[in-house]
Amino acid sequence: MNWEQLLSLKRFGDTNKRIRKEQDETRLGFEVDYDRIIFSSEFRSLQDKTQVIPLSNTDFVHTRLTHSLEVSVVGRSLGRLVGQRLLEKHPHLQSIHGYQANDFGAIVAAAALAHDIGNPPFGHSGEKAIGEFFKNGLGQSFKNELTPKEYQDLCDFEGNANGFKILTESRAGRQGGLRLSYATLGAFMKYPKESLPKKPTNHIADKKYGFFQSEKDVFIDVINELGLLKRSQTDISFSRHPLAYLVEAADDICYTIIDFEDGINLGLIQEEFALEYLSKIIRNTIRPENYYALSTKKDRIGYLRALAIGTLINEAVDIFMKYEDAILNGTFDCALLDKSSYDAQIKDIIKVSIENVYQSKEVVEKEIAGYRVLSDLLEVFITAVNNTHDNKASNYDKLILHLLPENFKDIKGSLYARLLSVCSFVSNMSDRFAILLFNKIKGIDLKH
Repeated sequence: MNWEQLLSLKRFGDTNKRIRKEQDETRLGFEVDYDRIIFSSEFRSLQDKTQVIPLSNTDFVHTRLTHSLEVSVVGRSLGRLVGQRLLEKHPHLQSIHGYQANDFGAIVAAAALAHDIGNPPFGHSGEKAIGEFFKNGLGQSFKNELTPKEYQDLCDFEGNANGFKILTESRAGRQGGLRLSYATLGAFMKYPKESLPKKPTNHIADKKYGFFQSEKDVFIDVINELGLLKRSQTDISFSRHPLAYLVEAADDICYTIIDFEDGINLGLIQEEFALEYLSKIIRNTIRPENYYALSTKKDRIGYLRALAIGTLINEAVDIFMKYEDAILNGTFDCALLDKSSYDAQIKDIIKVSIENVYQSKEVVEKEIAGYRVLSDLLEVFITAVNNTHDNKASNYDKLILHLLPENFKDIKGSLYARLLSVCSFVSNMSDRFAILLFNKIKGIDLKH
């Protein structure tokens, strides 16, 4: 892979390439990507989607939106620092093509901003709830009517693939989706493969999948434009865009440190754990007098968090540059932080968060509720859509169909298209809207 091709400014839906030197320096193409994502309705819905603590009533626990904003800030720093180092190593990217360090930061920031845009309500349990509906629920009856890959798309419903669908899907008034640059779309794709075969290797890019069968042609178009390397001779599986490693690192840094911080602020983890675990990452940069001068727990933890994130950013940049050649030739097979000298400390922090936060009673109870909510919504809407397609719609089905937005009413499409459309509709809901709609359909709450 080569950086000239990987930094494509061409927008999805364009017929012509765009040249970096022709860009308006006051609003560069890659920066436009960020703007388009942040003004999208799908991004706004993240303000009421679970990060760790579902439907929390406190004012400091992160939602998917605040998490995404923070990941984008860390991603921008990673991109800019890597950009500076890359331009020193490959000066022709600047002297001949006009790329600046900020371009790398803008690409990573935009891709990081969108990294959770396709995630369903109720966190990762939402993905599992949709998958369970098709593996063990009513959806299992559709298996023999779908191709193996179509059925696997649904059984392992993937937020990353749904995100790619949101960013690229054309609909009335929005041709080419959000019309992002190919570079940003490439950096967004952490898992550039289809749903089958499932985890064919231990390569990090094979951990999950990155597109639904409905976006297969779009995916191939992006791959070809960016020149990503094919990793399999028999399956659709490609090497990552190098900047996807930075998007992943930004996410890994934030959820490791900030979920830990949320657990402490909620009283689920003792403050002493922060000093014990984070000081092992911060090491020589922590100043005890500054830490103990802060009067509130929230401020003290914030101080440690800022130093830890800064340390991990600098190390991730060093790791990326050390392995740049392997990343470009597709042989780098793990996450950047897997090579971190703080790997043991990171694993310790995650272990504490799993035991005290992710598996806390509050989280588990609301994840259980999420399973029921999403399963029932899928059953009601899929039944209405399929009955309408087969001219068997009851009056109830017709009423339900009125609740489905026009861009999700793929009544005339294939069974796969209808099922995926309903899954996308449910996936795009916020936590509270999903519960509100569930209660209305069940006749539990008709006041709102």
